[in-house]
Amino acid sequence: MSGISKGLGTVEVALRWDPAPLGSPAHDLDVVAGVYPAAAPYGPPDYWVYFDSRSPDGTIDLNRDSRTGQGLGYDEVMTLDLGRMPAEHARVVVGVIIQQRAGRLVFGEVANPGIRIRDGYTELSNHGFAQVADSRAATVAEFTRAESGAWVFREDIRGFALDPDAFIAAMGTG
Repeated sequence: MSGISKGLGTVEVALRWDPAPLGSPAHDLDVVAGVYPAAAPYGPPDYWVYFDSRSPDGTIDLNRDSRTGQGLGYDEVMTLDLGRMPAEHARVVVGVIIQQRAGRLVFGEVANPGIRIRDGYTELSNHGFAQVADSRAATVAEFTRAESGAWVFREDIRGFALDPDAFIAAMGTG
């Protein structure tokens, strides 16, 4: 095995959940990503990627978006092409938001939520949201660029009791 590491390449973040009980308002979960500049990786992001959007350079794309959790397998899939990300970006934080259209909903009230993060065929993370069951939003991953230029994954599961807009503003802080 060589000491040379290319780091992560194309990463897939896949989110699943079961539909709300019959007669209840739909549960709508969303994958979001914040991209932070190398000059200030813990400052404000350069941009966010979420439903109906993609990164300006095409390196992050939400391939699948669900508003109900209906369907087989994973309901939302976001692809991060870290290998093509410009050098001026050094950090990407990925989170999950529960849309709050019909009152306050937390992960513990959503049936069978789960997140899987893979780099190619290598699974980096796979879990439910049990440790953030009382939260309305959560970070799930942080990708940082090492001095060598290689991207590194860190599982970062932190729950937030914030509404979607406030969570997006806070998700990349320390």
